Amino acid sequence: MAASTSSDSMPAGAATDAAYPRAAYAWYVVAVLTLLYVFSFLDRYTLALLVEPMRRDLQISDTQMSLLMGFSFAIFYALFGLPLGRLADSRSRRTIIAVGCVAWSVTTAACGLVKSYWQLLLLRMGVGIGEATLSPAAYSLITDYFPKERLATAMSVYSMAIHIGTGLAFIFGGAVIAFVASDAVANLPLIGSIRPWQSVFLIVGLPGIALALLMYTVKEPVRRALRASHPGSAVSAAPVPLSEVWRYFAQNKATLLCHSLGYTLSTLTSYTTWGPTLFIRKYGWTAAEAGIVYGLLTSVLGVVGILAGGRFADYLARRGYRDANMRLGLIATLAWFPTGILFPLMPNGEWAVALFIPTYLVVSAPWGASAAALQQVVPDGMRGQASALYLLALNLVGLGLGPTAVALVTDYVFHDDQALNYSLLIVGTVSHLLAAVLLWKGLRHFRASLDRVQQWEAAHR
Repeated sequence: MAASTSSDSMPAGAATDAAYPRAAYAWYVVAVLTLLYVFSFLDRYTLALLVEPMRRDLQISDTQMSLLMGFSFAIFYALFGLPLGRLADSRSRRTIIAVGCVAWSVTTAACGLVKSYWQLLLLRMGVGIGEATLSPAAYSLITDYFPKERLATAMSVYSMAIHIGTGLAFIFGGAVIAFVASDAVANLPLIGSIRPWQSVFLIVGLPGIALALLMYTVKEPVRRALRASHPGSAVSAAPVPLSEVWRYFAQNKATLLCHSLGYTLSTLTSYTTWGPTLFIRKYGWTAAEAGIVYGLLTSVLGVVGILAGGRFADYLARRGYRDANMRLGLIATLAWFPTGILFPLMPNGEWAVALFIPTYLVVSAPWGASAAALQQVVPDGMRGQASALYLLALNLVGLGLGPTAVALVTDYVFHDDQALNYSLLIVGTVSHLLAAVLLWKGLRHFRASLDRVQQWEAAHR
């Protein structure tokens, strides 16, 4: 792949004009990154189906459980994402991802060995740190492999992993619970006695260690439009000074805020992770039934929704909408209301599933476009840092606040575990209303930022 590497003697600015790598190899890179992303979400969401047995064995509340599903992971994911994002703008992105994959896999497996709530809380923090390596570096890699007119589709394929990984976590968890009696205890050599929910962590965590090696089949592409003290270096370059990064971000703060908070709030309901528990508590499903059905739905609907969303955003762009990747978020957010409001109020599980289908399709549609939109308005050399800031909002607000907001309403407003459906309704409605306002206001700012990024890149070639 001659286009995938470059010579140190390449003249400044040549990276901008270099041909993109062959499409087949570019899609292979996306496939590898997507596979790792699937496993990161498998590791991340495995415990969402294990709420009841973990509450029983660890003697914890919904709020404490939500901290395991949300803030313990999200706050460390977000905080470490910032320096890791800056590192991705100047160092080998494939090595950053490979090391992170080993880290999150080991800490996930270790969650199966815990004896107390506080041990599990600390390990979830470790999972967050490891997974913080992936998306900032992956976004940057994909942007350097694909031209802008195909970027939304490529980002959507990568973002499919969110729904595939979440769905597999539910399916796998449900299958394990169905296979092993809920009160059974397994005795493992050198480890001792573990319960079924602990064995799930061991099984999903360990394969990631081997998968990390796949990153070394990925070549570092040319960093395009990057002003560097080592022009043409595909792997390592002097980072853009922080003062210049923050000056650019300040000039585009309205765009970045409307984008990050708008998209985050529009996906808050898919981050709450209380869906399987809703079917268990309200409709009397077993954990195995809830996990398998909910997992299949999120996997299939998420893939269909996100691919359709990416293709629709690219279609809008071809029709002349410069803000296509931002506009799609607004369209999907407004489309959520008819079925999203009614879904948790259905009298039986069958009707709930019927309304969940269109609801999840529109919730998943913007995931790829949101990442592509951010890459459009930020110059190379800043993309990893901008992605880290976006992921900070996505994880602190989405993954951190989402599960906890629902749990707090259930525990402290209704004081009733059976009121989970009303908590989901309240949190979902408020978040989508706020998202629609932010995304609508962001359209104008986004178009202005498209002009600014062209001016910046022209000035630094």
